[in-house]
Amino acid sequence: QTQLVESGGGSVQAGGSLTLSCTTSERIDRNACMAWFRQVPGKSREEVASVDGYKTIVYSDSVRGRFAISKGYGNTILNLMMNGLKPEDTAIYYCAARSTSRLCGNEWDFNYWGQGTQVTVSS
Repeated sequence: QTQLVESGGGSVQAGGSLTLSCTTSERIDRNACMAWFRQVPGKSREEVASVDGYKTIVYSDSVRGRFAISKGYGNTILNLMMNGLKPEDTAIYYCAARSTSRLCGNEWDFNYWGQGTQVTVSS
């Protein structure tokens, strides 16, 4: 799997905001499905938000209305604006892309992944 690079993670208090970015030096079709996942140690990885090649955006119930996903420009292929952060948003956040299709599928359909960036929200 080719590595993407996430940035923008950090520690904030509840109610705060962070914006994550995902960059790559690889040529990835901007019409590919791209997504943000997150994982808490000991739990399975959760898809947070995705945007496919038809600009269809899907959010998990836990972040809808607070997070906004968008595709980037240049080397930055994907962003995630996170507002109204809650302690339960604490996790490692991963950027992923599925270069083989405009449509998003399951987690195992994504063939590009980042190493993750830590987001910690304190109460």
